[in-house]
Amino acid sequence: MVTLGIALAAIILFVGTAGVVLPTLIRAFQGAAPSPDLALTNALLLNIALILLGWNRYKALTAELARRCASEEEARRLADMDHLTGCFNRRSLTVALAELLAEKAHRERALAAVAVDLDNFKQINDLNGHLAGDEVLQAIARRIQRLMPEGGLLARLGGDEFLCVVPYHPQVPDRIDQLASRMIESVAVPVDHEGNSIDVTISVGIASSTQLDLTGQGTVSAQKLMHKADIAMYHAKKQGKNRFFWFEPPMENELRFRNELETGIRRGIAQGEFRPYYEQQVDLETGELTGFEMLARWDSPELGVIGPDIFIPIAEEIGVIGEMSERLISQAFEDAKQWAPELTLSVNISPVQMRDPWFAQKLLKLMVKHNFPPNRLDIEITESCLHENIGMVRSMITSLRNQGVHVSLDDFGTGYSSLSQLRTLPFDRLKIDRAFISELTDEAHGGKLVDAIISMGDGLKLPITAEGVENEQVLEALKAMGKLKGQGYHYGRPEPADKVLERLQKQGRLSDDDASNVTAVDFGDQSSSARESDARAS
Repeated sequence: MVTLGIALAAIILFVGTAGVVLPTLIRAFQGAAPSPDLALTNALLLNIALILLGWNRYKALTAELARRCASEEEARRLADMDHLTGCFNRRSLTVALAELLAEKAHRERALAAVAVDLDNFKQINDLNGHLAGDEVLQAIARRIQRLMPEGGLLARLGGDEFLCVVPYHPQVPDRIDQLASRMIESVAVPVDHEGNSIDVTISVGIASSTQLDLTGQGTVSAQKLMHKADIAMYHAKKQGKNRFFWFEPPMENELRFRNELETGIRRGIAQGEFRPYYEQQVDLETGELTGFEMLARWDSPELGVIGPDIFIPIAEEIGVIGEMSERLISQAFEDAKQWAPELTLSVNISPVQMRDPWFAQKLLKLMVKHNFPPNRLDIEITESCLHENIGMVRSMITSLRNQGVHVSLDDFGTGYSSLSQLRTLPFDRLKIDRAFISELTDEAHGGKLVDAIISMGDGLKLPITAEGVENEQVLEALKAMGKLKGQGYHYGRPEPADKVLERLQKQGRLSDDDASNVTAVDFGDQSSSARESDARAS
């Protein structure tokens, strides 16, 4: 504006000066008058120069201002949109949703927040590369956008998570059900990338504005609605993925409890609340105790003793299973050193731990640290480990067996291991899953499948352990099938270390050092000959 004002002032001054100078110049040129005043002529020329410079500067500033306005508009657009998919982003959706909630609160209309998350997207990136992952996200965004009704919004919140906002009549929620079903069907069509077909599924969670108190701040209500949709979406994942659920209040309580468990698990590891329990393993033919399987228990101050089926999956998901397992194995080594040297220790290994290429070295380092004989240790891995990285698993098993550690295939029959894998992988033992052992009490099914597994083990020269020996009927059926080991509640529940020591003391199966320590405590000030006599008797 200042530049324009200067240019306009120069033009006005030029008009005034030119009105005096130009007529005189014309008459002087014609020879009818003397030359004009030199100062006025110079002033006229300076006015012309000022007009040209001012006008050029004004045009340059105007163009620069237009560019800046365009850049600011583009920056605002980019700040509100996701650069990869062209959808709204989290910030802009929150603002838009808050405005819609304020508007819909005064109408007989409702808003549904539909949270969409791709299932196993990390695996898509790992197997096909991040460029393929980006292409999948763009394809999914386009498919969902095509399904959006009038007035609907689609945003990518981050990563592989999207959120839709859809207006609907609260008395017709089926419309949202149909939309969610169409989303699942549309996304399930494979995405083509460089000749490869990438299969994608989604988990969907839905929350309605009718479940909110809209009297508070709009942005707070928007965030609450988005959070409820997230909770419903994670519930859908937990229920098997590739499906949708509406939000219900118990889901929030379940999630809160899950968060409390996560916090408790992290604290419990640091404070040593996870302790090894031991289940007896017995030679079924002779009834002799041959060893123990270590099972984890969480002795929580708030919740009591919790079984591994509750906390192991959570520990695997939050990435603390390795630390927890190492602490438990270390304690188990110290406990087992007090047993008679012929008793073995079996330890279950999580599939998550088998993804660590240094797992075998870590385990061997623990054995050296605790001076535990490797021939007394039996590592149990499940069939699911064999399909994630068969080469790495083979290398780990070979490395452990070369050091004298035994390796068993646990829960055999519940996974997808092939006969070729059993033949090529150097396992020392098969463990039949308890689900098959329980069928021995069913006269219709009998023990045909168990008998077939035992025959296969004999053919592969792999000894067998049967899990889930619950009663005498199952025990007798297994005895008739061959020489097996077994474990189960028929022989007693898993016990903590002190109870195991009491059991072994009664059987006289403590290590020599611990037996002498126990008898010294038990017999106090007796003479040495009396102590030796009583020790032999015990």
